[in-house]
Amino acid sequence: MSTTRTDAFIAFNDAHSLALRIWHWTTFAVITTSIVLVLMGTFMFKTRDNVGMVQEQLEHKGATVTKDQARSVAHEYSDKIWMTHKFVGYGLCFLLLSRILLEAAQPGEEKYRAKLKRALMFQSADAKHYRLVKQGYLLFYFLFFVMAATGLVLAFEDVAFLDPIHEPMGKLHEFTQYGIYAFILIHLTGVVRAEIGSHDGVVSAMFHGKKRKG
Repeated sequence: MSTTRTDAFIAFNDAHSLALRIWHWTTFAVITTSIVLVLMGTFMFKTRDNVGMVQEQLEHKGATVTKDQARSVAHEYSDKIWMTHKFVGYGLCFLLLSRILLEAAQPGEEKYRAKLKRALMFQSADAKHYRLVKQGYLLFYFLFFVMAATGLVLAFEDVAFLDPIHEPMGKLHEFTQYGIYAFILIHLTGVVRAEIGSHDGVVSAMFHGKKRKG
């Protein structure tokens, strides 16, 4: 095995504890659920887009309703979607907090800091790529924190002292979601490229947690 190949293999050959693997896949599932709810709330259950449909369906059943009454019905479904999204957001806040605690409890060699320091020992292109990937995770956690913090402000809309920042936090929350989407797309693309390239086994390692054999 050449020096370059050794550098690349060691850099991308992390061990993953059971707790970290559970956190990873749970976060993946919860974020996916959150994105689906956002898409449903934005496109399928948008109040103004469903008023006519509600009015038409009720009239088809023999009920006579005004546009305002139909809007109330459509809005109720929209509210349920966003309420569910809010509770999923609470779950994401918990996951973010648990990731911080998990990092502190990780074995020394599995801490983020140790993995990055280990990669700095090598100079191959793949090792530099590994460092870039790890730095990208820092950006993800920053975006994750911003989404969680702004989401909490929006969730506690009845708290009076949060009123002055409610609107700007809403805009920041909406803007940050695109950064999350971009990271997820880049991450998934990178994983697929790794699996079909020279770093196969990256995904399976996140299931069994073991290092790959060189």
